[in-house]
Amino acid sequence: MGGAILVLVVLAALFGPMVAPFPYDQMDIMARMQPPNATHWLGTDEFGRDVLSRLLYGARLSLLMGIGATFVSIVFGVPLGLAAGYKGGRVDESIMRAIDLVISVPPILMGLLLLSLTTPNVWKTAAAVGIIYVPIMARLTRAVTLEIAREEFVLAARARGERLWYILAAEILPNAWPPIIVEAALRVTFAIMLGAALSFLGLGVQPPSSDWGLMIAEARPFIDTAPWVAIAPGIVLCITVIAVNLVGDGLREMLDPRLKRGRG
Repeated sequence: MGGAILVLVVLAALFGPMVAPFPYDQMDIMARMQPPNATHWLGTDEFGRDVLSRLLYGARLSLLMGIGATFVSIVFGVPLGLAAGYKGGRVDESIMRAIDLVISVPPILMGLLLLSLTTPNVWKTAAAVGIIYVPIMARLTRAVTLEIAREEFVLAARARGERLWYILAAEILPNAWPPIIVEAALRVTFAIMLGAALSFLGLGVQPPSSDWGLMIAEARPFIDTAPWVAIAPGIVLCITVIAVNLVGDGLREMLDPRLKRGRG
């Protein structure tokens, strides 16, 4: 079910602009604040823009936010976790204390600090959200590396005199990918929600873009008179997050050998 819903969201992100009934930024003052009708299936906002069209365009920005941020967290977090888990000692201590310092700052506050230094856009917001989740990915990778480093095939590689980069890349990393992939799938949901929250606060995607968080923020003053403008992106955001969570749970069941043994 999660995969089916996620496929629909991805299709909306890829082909939404082609099937949207109106351009996402097309204004029609004479049609402003219209409830759902035959012309505008999800109604219009305060500028007369079609809510359905903006939702379809916004799917691309929201998925880019989640996937881009997760990619950043993997690129920086996985090497840090590998180094900390395998080298140990001062290297581990230095990396983990820096991670503890970063993770002690609330995500929203960290996002505000990072994005307040520059003009926000979708790529900068994705990078900021990815940096926020680097410590979580690094800690997971470190924990997995500590466990794998004690395996016999790693000890055999060290006895053969293999180089450090070979042991990390060819022996440890391939066996560490399953939990990393599961965590990455779950990080996408948090990244989408945090990106929407930053857009809601005005530090994410900027008008007239149609990010879902920005749509909710713009609809806030009219929640009493035109609730459909906020309800539509809110529901789509919730459904997308639930779908990605279901996919992450499914991946965990497929890739975690302990769960496989439990089912057996």
